[in-house]
Amino acid sequence: MNTIGFHYIIEASGCDPKILTDANALKKILLEAARVGGMDVRSTYFYKFTPQGVSGMVIVSESHISIHTWPEKGYAAIDVYTCDTNSKPEKTVNYILEKIKAEYAHITEIERGIEDEDGTYTHMILSWDEAPQEED
Repeated sequence: MNTIGFHYIIEASGCDPKILTDANALKKILLEAARVGGMDVRSTYFYKFTPQGVSGMVIVSESHISIHTWPEKGYAAIDVYTCDTNSKPEKTVNYILEKIKAEYAHITEIERGIEDEDGTYTHMILSWDEAPQEED
C-alpha cells in the first residue's frame, strides 16, 4: 500500500502566550522545525493580528507547515504536511511543541493519497494525545 503523504493536525494547549504572540519567534521556530524534519524551505509568510495572535505558513518542497495562535487561550493550531519519504514530520511536530512549551497536544495523523486497486485515492486517520510525563 503506497501513500503520497502524511498530514499532522495538532491542537496544542497550555502554550507560552509570549511565544504565541511573537511572529518573529514563531517564524524562527517553524524554520528550524522544517530543518529538523529534513524539509527544504521555499517561502514563508507570517501575519501578526491586533491585539494578539499570529498566523504563519512555511512552504516547503515537501508541502507545508502552518500555525495559527490564540495567546489569550494558550492555544495553537498546527499543521504539518509532507509528501515525500525522506522528511521526518514527527521530528518537526515534536520540535514545535517543545519550543512553544505546549503542556498538552492532541495529534491526528492522516496518511493521505493511499491508492486503492481501482486507482482511487483514500486516506487513513490515527489520533492520540500527548502530555508531559510526571516526574517521580
